[in-house]
Amino acid sequence: MEKPLFTGVCTALVTPFLNGRINYPMVNILLQRQIDAGISAVVIAGTTGESATLTDDEIAELIRYCKAFAGSKMLIIAGSGSNSTAHAIEKSVAAENAGADALLIVSPYYNKATPDGLVSHYAAIAKAVTCPIILYNVPSRTGQDIPLTVYQRLAAIPNIVGVKEAINDPAKIMKIKAYCPARFQVWAGNDEMTVPFMSIGAAGVISVISNLFPEETAYMADAALDGDFDTASALQIKLLPWTEFLSCEVNPIPVKAAMTALGLDCGTGRSPLTELNAAHQRQLKLLIQ
Repeated sequence: MEKPLFTGVCTALVTPFLNGRINYPMVNILLQRQIDAGISAVVIAGTTGESATLTDDEIAELIRYCKAFAGSKMLIIAGSGSNSTAHAIEKSVAAENAGADALLIVSPYYNKATPDGLVSHYAAIAKAVTCPIILYNVPSRTGQDIPLTVYQRLAAIPNIVGVKEAINDPAKIMKIKAYCPARFQVWAGNDEMTVPFMSIGAAGVISVISNLFPEETAYMADAALDGDFDTASALQIKLLPWTEFLSCEVNPIPVKAAMTALGLDCGTGRSPLTELNAAHQRQLKLLIQ
């Protein structure tokens, strides 16, 4: 059976800003923390990395920089999706040329393609690049849930290797595992579902909380991969207050505030993202105590 692109934890890395620009010295620190924790991969310029407000040139530069710094130690996966097929192809080709090992491509948002439209969109991107592609299903942001029939069709394309499922529906994960080829992997996209999804065959998680706690998240996923679900479940429950906090406002507002509170000043999000509100700042202080 074809090996998964990665197993365990891939961190959806925040993009640190300073005075409105990418803070590259902090990027070094963040990447080194992930390397030291044994994290398998990072997503650069995904949702958590504020892809929506990064320019295409900034994204290509950031991918190139991260590849040079950490590419020998972990996979560099680039967020390269768009609701325009032509733009997604441009971003994906640029990301591959910048050194990305793989691509994470969100389904078209706002215009909400039909199943045939989704297949043609992803097939066109896959034809334009040679690196592996992970589909990204996040209905809370795109307005639609990619159906199983689309996965079954796309799984026939060699460089489409699986999907990040940012849903809380174990039944869908079981159907993907049952009705798609074994080579087509699933990764949890919501941190609270890491252990539940891995217990039914997911290869790991593309995680937000591992920005904060990379060692603990890696240990949890490794325990699940080893079949030690008592340990994995206990760690999942231990992290639950933080997992819930990270959903108190739109991602990445809470995680960036938490990074700063823990001594890693990543700045705030670019507009229209705002600073964490006062009530949630108080909640954060209680979590840290």
